[in-house]
Amino acid sequence: MATIVEATPVEHLSTPSLPKADKCTLVIFGGTGDLTRRKLIPALFDLACIGCLSSVQFEILALGRKPLSNEQFVAELREAASQSKDARDFSDEKWHDFARRIHYLQVDTGNKRSFVTIKKTLDDMERSGASTNHLFYLSTPASVFEEIVLGLGSANLAKNERGWARIVIEKPFGHDLTSARKLNDTLLQVFDENDIYRIDHYLGKETVQNILVFRFGNSLFEPVWNRNYVDYVEITAAETLGVESRAGFYEETGALRDMVANHMMQLLTLTAMEPPVAFDADSVREQKVQVLRAIHPMSLEEVAERTVRGQYGSGIINGQRVPGYREEPGVDPHSTTETFVALKLFVDNWRWARVPFFIRTGKRLSRSLTEIRVHFKRTPQALFARTPEEKLDSNIITFRIQPNEGISVNFGAKYPGTQMRTQNVQFEFSYKDAFGLRAPVAYETLLLDVMRGDATLFTRRDEVEAEWQLITPIENAWKELPPPRFPNYPAGSNGPEEAARLMNPPCQAWRSLAA
Repeated sequence: MATIVEATPVEHLSTPSLPKADKCTLVIFGGTGDLTRRKLIPALFDLACIGCLSSVQFEILALGRKPLSNEQFVAELREAASQSKDARDFSDEKWHDFARRIHYLQVDTGNKRSFVTIKKTLDDMERSGASTNHLFYLSTPASVFEEIVLGLGSANLAKNERGWARIVIEKPFGHDLTSARKLNDTLLQVFDENDIYRIDHYLGKETVQNILVFRFGNSLFEPVWNRNYVDYVEITAAETLGVESRAGFYEETGALRDMVANHMMQLLTLTAMEPPVAFDADSVREQKVQVLRAIHPMSLEEVAERTVRGQYGSGIINGQRVPGYREEPGVDPHSTTETFVALKLFVDNWRWARVPFFIRTGKRLSRSLTEIRVHFKRTPQALFARTPEEKLDSNIITFRIQPNEGISVNFGAKYPGTQMRTQNVQFEFSYKDAFGLRAPVAYETLLLDVMRGDATLFTRRDEVEAEWQLITPIENAWKELPPPRFPNYPAGSNGPEEAARLMNPPCQAWRSLAA
């Protein structure tokens, strides 16, 4: 396939002024955990380095069970940040300036008295000049979400009379519809909905946000973004990695809950939503919810017909033999947990009637790739009789979310020569090539939004529950249906061959993951 790359020269692009965070004290529950070390601290360090936290009262109070001194804790974070790809331009001087904002407190959130200690610590910090605004970040296992939320309520930390109090919840937001509703009810006992930020890091990625700009900011594309022109939509999130050290979590969760119930459904809603009246939190989230409500929950028969689940066996990844899922440490040798899911969904509204949305996600596939591909209907082929039909691909718009974020457009062009022959070529937009800058990592964008009180890229209560209304019937049906004979795809492949039956060949086919 020919490729045409065109980018606006960097010198013609103006650099927008960087927004400033509101002053606040960030309280991290799970301060000694993996997410804090790998993502939160590097993202906050970056925000400080690029000026978003400069001249702002901003402190970090990290909470954990480990008996560490403040110096020991800061040293651990420095080691993690210095090795992180997310922390740009790391230096000892910049780290020293940032580290003065970090404080560590050893607490056990299972003990209600710990929340009195937390409140006293925040009061002491305020007397020393810290902000009266409090941002609580739950970087903990979901099993302790409710006890932390109720503990904050009991210590009167959620109702801040001297400033604002916000809470950030990491996924999973429950494990089914009932548990999601229960968690939401608990949150709303203590916090107002406007102060609850349910974070999905996919929504912080540049290309995910650019879907809205691409669709609604360009009159070239929006008129054809409907059932009259679109044949089908294909959404893929593939990983070469296995379960790594997350076997215990994954055994209880599986690919459907881990990826489809949040990340994949969010990508679908942004692709299919109607234009919001404004780019603000309520307007955008209302349109996303309407998409989810237009997808009907599947019956048992529909689940059998329109879903495929898989589990990887041993195989070759990057030239190395890797074990099958059942051979991973901590996994039941007879496990029926799925590591691959493919679904065929329909958005039953005026815009998308009868257009299938195909979703697939899996571990130990042949390539790590996350993308959305919008396939347009083919033109009548008689006009190009000298070109074999298999050479006349349909137009495809691809949003590449990772790696190498960007957008490409496939279209047909005449091949040089005396005959009327066509070949597919590709317009390619790359963030790196076009703007000459590194896009901020997702957690930088989302943390800054929370500190500024912008909930546009976060999920609302009704959105979460609408997602589970679609996922829970599939989980329940799988419990009734006999599981496939696992493993049913080798590591390093495209996934189970059965996934092909969801599509209508030869006009429809999954994109090959082969590099």
